Amino acid sequence: MTTPQRPRAFRIPAADQAPSPEAAEAPPRPEVRLVDEPYEIVDAADGVAVPVAPKSRAPWLSILFSALGGLVSIAVGLSIERLITDLFATAPWLGWVALALLVIAGIALTALVAREALGVWRERKIEVLRERALAALSTRDHTAAQGVVQELRGFYADRPALAAGIRRLDAVGDAILDVDDRLALAEGELLSPLDRQAKAAIAQAASQVSAVTALSPRAIVDVAFVVFSAARLLRRIAAIYGGRPGLLGFLRLARAALAHLTVTGGMAVGEGMLHQVLGLGLAARVSAKLGEGVLNGLMTARFGLAALAVCRPLPFVRLSPPTVNDVAGQLFRNGEDKPAP
Repeated sequence: MTTPQRPRAFRIPAADQAPSPEAAEAPPRPEVRLVDEPYEIVDAADGVAVPVAPKSRAPWLSILFSALGGLVSIAVGLSIERLITDLFATAPWLGWVALALLVIAGIALTALVAREALGVWRERKIEVLRERALAALSTRDHTAAQGVVQELRGFYADRPALAAGIRRLDAVGDAILDVDDRLALAEGELLSPLDRQAKAAIAQAASQVSAVTALSPRAIVDVAFVVFSAARLLRRIAAIYGGRPGLLGFLRLARAALAHLTVTGGMAVGEGMLHQVLGLGLAARVSAKLGEGVLNGLMTARFGLAALAVCRPLPFVRLSPPTVNDVAGQLFRNGEDKPAP
């Protein structure tokens, strides 16, 4: 067993400095080497396993729901099996009818699960395309950008309205282009028409919400219509950009849109529009109900822009992202023109 040595300080002499007499009489010490990049240390450190801290708590909530789900599935299966057995004992033809209905229900359940899986897969593909495009822009990777454009072309290959843009992309497929130029070309040829449709859908939804909530007599009607319009708008924007969300896909998109809305500032309507609202004194010039309708329309527009951001398969490269003033600016003009009741 080796005895641990006490720490000692070393002074490295300069290259042109002669060693002192004390240093010459001292016993030789290990040579100190200075290297620019210590590859040996890096290689040795690569093989060292980094310990991962254990989780502080067990996932009891997930275990609880998994156990309850298993119990419910067993209970439902036993109930159906007992029902079919009793029907066979009562009348064989009733048992066969129940068995046929069970088969039909199983086929329908399989179709629903397949549709949900397909919707989640398409949403995930859109997310992956957007992440890969961002990575290609940040690293200036031409091969990655070309791969993103090819996958985007295949994603929209079944749309006749984009056939001309796909042909123009194919014509410059082998050309030497910058990463920004290649992605901007795909953005202009494939996503620019879809952006116009999405902005029109957002403007229409914002106008409808503003009009209905300004005329509805009950607050519960306002809340119900705003929630219904937001859900319908999210599905419509997802369909415009190629997503086909089922129930799980819709919930996943809604969570992503709300998260994006929180990150981007919620009701941040822009400096120009905020100045317009404060300067004109809209709430003082029109009725309170009409002002509430304008506010609900702005909320719908903000949610629609967040949904556009999470459903778009590419980031905005050369095109400017739409603002609330682009899709809901007419709400203020309409509010100014309408007389107070």
